[in-house]
Amino acid sequence: MTKQKIKTGKVLLSEPFMLDNNFKRSAVLVCDYVKAEGTVGFILNKPLDMRVDDLVADFPEFDAEVFFGGPVQTDTIHYLHNVGELLDESTKIVDGVYWGGDFDKLKFLISQGLIEPKNIRFFVGYSGWSEGQLEEEMKLGSWVMADMFANYLFKSPPDFLWQEIMEKIGDPYSVIAQMPDTVTWN
Repeated sequence: MTKQKIKTGKVLLSEPFMLDNNFKRSAVLVCDYVKAEGTVGFILNKPLDMRVDDLVADFPEFDAEVFFGGPVQTDTIHYLHNVGELLDESTKIVDGVYWGGDFDKLKFLISQGLIEPKNIRFFVGYSGWSEGQLEEEMKLGSWVMADMFANYLFKSPPDFLWQEIMEKIGDPYSVIAQMPDTVTWN
């Protein structure tokens, strides 16, 4: 596999034996990468046992699961969605995936039934790297990079997302994807 450059819209897959529990077997969508400033992303495959309308006081009733986006600013809520044409101020990440947008309009569109849980994913906190930090982690082999597709976010089961993307990259990563979460030696 050729070495890819870090850029917005890529998925970072943690190496299979990463010890940091925040990122163990995680798939992180890079949503903002500026080499001279740093990186912002969201872990796509770590659901939390809560709903967004439980976290935000004036949010309409909405049966949408919330995910752990990362260990930075866990007192914030972010969202990725596929309704960028409806939601003003959204930032396109890749085809079919947008980040953020006008929060008041989001609540209105949800209350009108124009955005359903299948269209959006909410995150508590985010993953962030300072200038040069992610590049250094890539050199150390902590991350494998892959292309992002909207189906990963909106159709793939989160529990199998890391493995699914690893398998799609191909050899030797398809073999790595089959490795158990923990290895015990006899």
